Amino acid sequence: MRSEPDLPPDGSYSVEGRPPPDPIAHSAVSGLAARSLDTMSSTGDGVAGARSIQPRIEDLQSADFRTALSEEEFSLVYQPILSAATGAITACEALLRWDHPSLGSISPALFVPVAERTQDIIPVGAWVLETACREAAAWPDICRVSVNVSPVQLQEPGFEARVAAALDASGLAPGRLELELTEGVLMRDAAVALGSIVGLRALGVSIALDDFGTGFSSLGYLQNFAFDRIKIDRSFIRAMSERRESRFLIRTMHDIAHHFGMAVTAEGIETEDEARILREIGSAELQGFLFSRPLASAAATSLLREEAHRQRRSEAARQRRSTRHAAP
Repeated sequence: MRSEPDLPPDGSYSVEGRPPPDPIAHSAVSGLAARSLDTMSSTGDGVAGARSIQPRIEDLQSADFRTALSEEEFSLVYQPILSAATGAITACEALLRWDHPSLGSISPALFVPVAERTQDIIPVGAWVLETACREAAAWPDICRVSVNVSPVQLQEPGFEARVAAALDASGLAPGRLELELTEGVLMRDAAVALGSIVGLRALGVSIALDDFGTGFSSLGYLQNFAFDRIKIDRSFIRAMSERRESRFLIRTMHDIAHHFGMAVTAEGIETEDEARILREIGSAELQGFLFSRPLASAAATSLLREEAHRQRRSEAARQRRSTRHAAP
């Protein structure tokens, strides 16, 4: 389960409840997100701060995860994903947060591997899925919610039934749920993974291959598994402005994805130059701190309602112009 976006440019973690260090001032989402954002800013701890608590995180036990679920220590934040062509919000990725009573805010990069080892990722992942579906059901239907899935979850018997139950309980349309898988999901047991993917797509859920290009078998997976989209790993985006080879690789990834009928989302975008190049190459969607930091649930809902209202106004204006032009 990949549950953490890029770190801010200064390398520090983001937390809720404090104003961001810089206003968001990009694309259609910029003005809306600037008003709705109430969540993310630097704690000043950075990666070094995360390393300092590593030994204590390694001591986490199943009881800690059970307590976190019962005491509501987990929460989700949502990072908007934008249409490269129009700047409209097309999706939000659900990202897991843990506010531990003694360890403070713990990076998912640290606690998710522990949860996978103890198998507690099963109930934690179920909570993420159910919560994301329930909260997304309150959004306007202009966008989908994207949820990361751990290799352990996908191998769980009856995972498709769990997803179907989360959709039924929330009332979220299956077409508005996207599950993000990494190559690690597929490498454990390809036959089981393929069966799960087929079952999930039969529900109407879309499937994305996350962190594309970082493993040795990405091309083989595209040939053998049915994905709706690939997400280009941020490491390629970061290197794009410095190495011509990276730009060539990104263009090739787009060509391959389009050949298989898959859309492309580029993640980890931090500069206008990166966004411009990716639009020119043909990315369908863009995601990153350039556009918005992750938002608390209430802020994300407010942002999406404003975005839906903006889209309705734009469509009404377009229809009025079309009517005037059609008049004799």
